[in-house]
Amino acid sequence: MTAVSSARPPAREQVLVAPSATVEDGARVGPGAQVWDQTVVRAGAQVGAETILGRGVYVGPGARLGERCKVQNQALVYEPAVLGDGVFIGPAVVLTNDTYPRAVTPDGRRKGAEDWEAVGVTVEEGAAIGARAVCVAPVRVGRWASVGAGSVVTRDVPDHALVVGSPARRIGWVGRSGVPLVSDNRDRWICPVSGEIYVEIDGRLEEAR
Repeated sequence: MTAVSSARPPAREQVLVAPSATVEDGARVGPGAQVWDQTVVRAGAQVGAETILGRGVYVGPGARLGERCKVQNQALVYEPAVLGDGVFIGPAVVLTNDTYPRAVTPDGRRKGAEDWEAVGVTVEEGAAIGARAVCVAPVRVGRWASVGAGSVVTRDVPDHALVVGSPARRIGWVGRSGVPLVSDNRDRWICPVSGEIYVEIDGRLEEAR
């Protein structure tokens, strides 16, 4: 007979689910994740290791969240959204999934799952979406980009871009720290926090090698 250890796993491996939260059968929640009060994680959703879901978050069936993400209170992550590792989703952010929303078909029948095709928002590694922003699918928010609070994103956001407004437009660049970069000449950008240097090429920002 093989002995089974009764020792508890390390805290970083335990999954914390608040009593008032709902994690449906078939949902996958990684080690060290936290699911707080009144949050709903639907069947088929995937939540990565050490990701935190705040109070009242909704994660739709088929949505995929990477590791070490932070999804703040009342955010709505509708399927088939995909979040990379280390993504920040601010309070009351909405990631939509219906290009032409209607409750009924043209003949007045209530729409069912077969009457529309869900489209998703993709948020790449390290990106941040500010409070009450709305991302209108299908859009991609690039790696380490930042979307300002209250913005409405209707088109793809480049890596490292800082966008604000409705519709959101780029007003600058940000590094991994999230702080706006400072230009030292026409093509080079420097992070005032880390000293990292980036180069702008054809409207894209890349880390200097």
